[in-house]
Amino acid sequence: MSRRGSQTFAYDCAPVIAARASIAGPKEGKGPLGDEFDVVLEDDLLGMKSWELAEGEMVRRAVELTAQRANLSLDQLQLMISGDLNNQIIASSFAARALGVPFFGQYGACSTFVQSLVLGAALICGGFLENAICCASSHFCTAERQFRFPLEMGTQRPPQASWTATACGCALLARGGSGHGLRVTSGTVGRVVDLQIKDANHMGAAMAPAVYDTIAAHLADMGRTPADYDLIATGDLGWIGRNLLVELFRRGGVDMPDARLIDCGNSLFYQEQDAHAGGSGCGCVAAVSCGWLMKRIESGELRRVLIAGSGAMLSPTSTQQGESIPSISYAVCIEGGDA
Repeated sequence: MSRRGSQTFAYDCAPVIAARASIAGPKEGKGPLGDEFDVVLEDDLLGMKSWELAEGEMVRRAVELTAQRANLSLDQLQLMISGDLNNQIIASSFAARALGVPFFGQYGACSTFVQSLVLGAALICGGFLENAICCASSHFCTAERQFRFPLEMGTQRPPQASWTATACGCALLARGGSGHGLRVTSGTVGRVVDLQIKDANHMGAAMAPAVYDTIAAHLADMGRTPADYDLIATGDLGWIGRNLLVELFRRGGVDMPDARLIDCGNSLFYQEQDAHAGGSGCGCVAAVSCGWLMKRIESGELRRVLIAGSGAMLSPTSTQQGESIPSISYAVCIEGGDA
């Protein structure tokens, strides 16, 4: 592993994505990518007594499915790196409790899945692990209760609000070898960026500057342009945030072809599904990446993809105190084809 520029790691050993799994809720299953997910839930409570326990159960099922696809038992998993939006990341930690797997809990808000890939690949490339399972989840009902209002109140949502995805994505990184497969080739650690957005419903506006900063840093560190990627996928800016990101690229003098830039939150729902500004949440970029995007790389339709997760680092307390919303973005390059 080597350092490129100021913020990027080049994974010379290129860990492979040995297996993956994606789970989506009922609403997400009715969206444009419904057929791309491995599991679409019929009941987003999953037979549990609370939404929070349901989210933890979703994580547990995703990890078990991923391990099964890799022909590994749970005790062969060397590390689980996971996070969610709940206080003390209880969905991930409760799942880790049930699985009995060594656990790194992470919080990067909605960027957590990409953050986990950056860290997991570094640990494997550095020789500390043979494998690491990277995971992130979110649940509409748990996020509403924590960051906004309980569903029972029937509070009206403003048009700029995003819809937290009920979803989970999980990828197993393993020490790479020669041959065909998905490989994690580089990762960029973002900086916290804050343009003084205070509207806790306007996640796209808060996070777009951080995404721009990280993608620009990645391109500079790697000596590349957007043309060097078949696709650049952002985490969950939604329809509004993606438009703001395009404007930031224009102002920064970066030639970003419209067809080359997609947003996972933008892709998750049809506009007529009443998701307002689009999808968000840790599970958004995780499930879309582990489902739709990685399938396209495996099929050969795409060869090199940059995924930039985005996260708003607010809390209920900071919002109530009138603080602005600092944001973060992490980026990871995934390549297919022969090594």
